[in-house]
Amino acid sequence: MRALPPAAVLMDIEGTTTPPSFVRAGLLPYASRHLVSWVLAHAHDGDVAAALAEVRSAVPGQDEAATLTHWMQHDVPAAPLRRLQGLVWAHAFAEGVLGDPVYADVAPALRRWSAGGLRLFAYSAASAVMQRLLFAHAPDGNLAPLFSGFFDTRVGSKREPDSYVRLAIAMAVPTTEVLFLSAVEAELDAAGVAGMRTCQVLRPDGGAEPAERHPVASDFPAIAGAMGLPAAA
Repeated sequence: MRALPPAAVLMDIEGTTTPPSFVRAGLLPYASRHLVSWVLAHAHDGDVAAALAEVRSAVPGQDEAATLTHWMQHDVPAAPLRRLQGLVWAHAFAEGVLGDPVYADVAPALRRWSAGGLRLFAYSAASAVMQRLLFAHAPDGNLAPLFSGFFDTRVGSKREPDSYVRLAIAMAVPTTEVLFLSAVEAELDAAGVAGMRTCQVLRPDGGAEPAERHPVASDFPAIAGAMGLPAAA
């Protein structure tokens, strides 16, 4: 007998919904090049001014530009930096200078899954702010409202089973009713140990080897077919 469909789908970002190089070779370098100049040019705008006040409070007596540059160079997960990065990326997306952040097959599948009653969540090393922006600027429209939550590694390492237990608690869904999608076998292993269902997304540009312990699919329509999710009519 075929298992009942999951109640929720938890998905990785890089190599699963988004080209693997987009974040590291696109978003982060863009912020490194443009964040300081953009922030200083908009220093009196409400959201920017509030974030800069937090920067000054965190590192008193140091120039805000120097602090922001140091945080970016050392990948410091400072809350005001993440908010300012989000503002810069939102501006860049609005100007059309960052390209398409989501694979073309993802949007139709997510809309079908959401309409079919599945709850959708994302879990990535990319910040929750970055995740929301990526889905908000998909080529096929704003996908962010389809998601019930965005999680980053503040929850825990993606290769530790306990992280997936904590995620399931935060999602209010038993681990056995969650399907986790990732390109990385070690992440799938950890989710599987926690009790989640798993499927590897093996994109042609992902560079991953086929998993030995998990179902494998090449794109989101293939995931639907393999895992019993709503598919195109």
